[in-house]
Amino acid sequence: MRQHKKIFWGLILAAFLTTVNTGCKKFLDRKPLSSTLDDYGSVLDGQAVGMYSIFNTWAGFNTLPWLDFNSIRDDDAQKGSSATDGAEINAEFETFQYTKDDWATNTYWNDHYYMINKANQLLYYADSLQVSDAASLRNVGEAHFFRAYSYFELLKAYGEVPKIDFYYTNAAEGVRPKSPITEIYALIDDDLDLATQLLPTTWFNSTTGSNAFPGRLTSGAAHTLWAQTYLFRQNWAQVLAHCNIVIGSGQYALATKFTDVWKEGLNGAGKNGPESILEMQAYIGAGGSPDKGVAFGTSQNVRQGGASSQWNLGWGWNTPTDVLETAWDPTDPRKAATILYSGQYDGGAATGGFGATLPPYNPGTALDQKYWNKKVYSDPAVRQITGHTTDGNAGWINHRILRYADVLLMKAEAANETNDGATAETLLEMVRARARGGNAGVLPHIAFANQAQMRTAIKNERRWEFAMEGYRFYDLVRWGDALSTLGTLGYTDRCQYYPIPQKAIDLSGGVLIQNPQW
Repeated sequence: MRQHKKIFWGLILAAFLTTVNTGCKKFLDRKPLSSTLDDYGSVLDGQAVGMYSIFNTWAGFNTLPWLDFNSIRDDDAQKGSSATDGAEINAEFETFQYTKDDWATNTYWNDHYYMINKANQLLYYADSLQVSDAASLRNVGEAHFFRAYSYFELLKAYGEVPKIDFYYTNAAEGVRPKSPITEIYALIDDDLDLATQLLPTTWFNSTTGSNAFPGRLTSGAAHTLWAQTYLFRQNWAQVLAHCNIVIGSGQYALATKFTDVWKEGLNGAGKNGPESILEMQAYIGAGGSPDKGVAFGTSQNVRQGGASSQWNLGWGWNTPTDVLETAWDPTDPRKAATILYSGQYDGGAATGGFGATLPPYNPGTALDQKYWNKKVYSDPAVRQITGHTTDGNAGWINHRILRYADVLLMKAEAANETNDGATAETLLEMVRARARGGNAGVLPHIAFANQAQMRTAIKNERRWEFAMEGYRFYDLVRWGDALSTLGTLGYTDRCQYYPIPQKAIDLSGGVLIQNPQW
């Protein structure tokens, strides 16, 4: 596992610590992320670009800490890699023996509050300048989105957290106690209300006929995130309202094939497809230059053999479990497109493979796993052209954060909970039909019979559609199914919220109080 150094650079919130990945560049992405401040001619735009850089490259948003909190805690994913690589994660996230002081858990907290502080900084300058031009107001919308996104992630992970909605330079001003969850949600609502108004529907340039800024935030992304927050609050009417706006915008559609969502071909082919609402942008050019990669794919790619092995493609984290493999109907085409099997043919293009046979699974050896996450399986043609064939770097893979299938299934769930079974059935069938791929012999249509039956069908569909993407743990929590599903692994009711990092509490001088059950 990559070693990490924690650099304590001040008492921002008395706990805003900048965690730096050694050997990991703080690079910006392609448009808009590769542009300089002069290119934009705006201090606000430069600050907005900086937030994308944090989002794309800081560990709390896209690599090991993010995987720990969002994926490895469920029953379908596990740490992977070797037994000694990040061994502490096994106890902390696979058996729910949470710790109050560890680099990964501290990083998750620190990075999200660092983003919040950067958003507050942009909003402070925008207010000071009293901006009114369209470009600057879009930057303001971006800051509101990133602050809302960060607080929603913190809220899901920790419950009550300090609300810092102002910019400051004196560390003492940032020392705040926790705020009630309702107050955090109120801030999120305010932020996303403004983000939906200020962000553009699309960055499409009619002159060039292409998206001017792939990966840059849109009002559709803000409405999708807002729908997610209402889903957690079971405010079904608002879920429906925001999903309807996204659907009605006409900007998104399901990719023709499920495997199309994960394509990572040459020159960016397959990225930012019709289903993409928000993706972290990653790029590595021919010969490895330019290198504006993201560690999301690297952290999960196949890791077998020694450093020079042709299967040393990444760090090997976030691998499927026997539970997922066994529970999944083998006739569901998504299974073969999600689980990559050691010792077996990768299925070829029909299932998102590349015509290779993986090395066998050898129990007890240092790095082997039975299964790998196929949704981040790196294309050998891209490995070749970038020069990253055996060095464990697959940094050109985008992280799909928000996609249209989630909008359809969120609306289906809300429709079912408001006694509109017909709509729930229609939306569920849209997702299943795409997964079916024209094969009438699999994934039969599920007709609405009653609310409980459809509720179960939607839960199952979310499990299969989003396997290994980081949805399931929090789905189980919000459904009230976490104890019954994860209890045998060590989960108890207090495990819904992670303990606040002890260093943050210590640095606050006791103003910040630990979560009650910890």
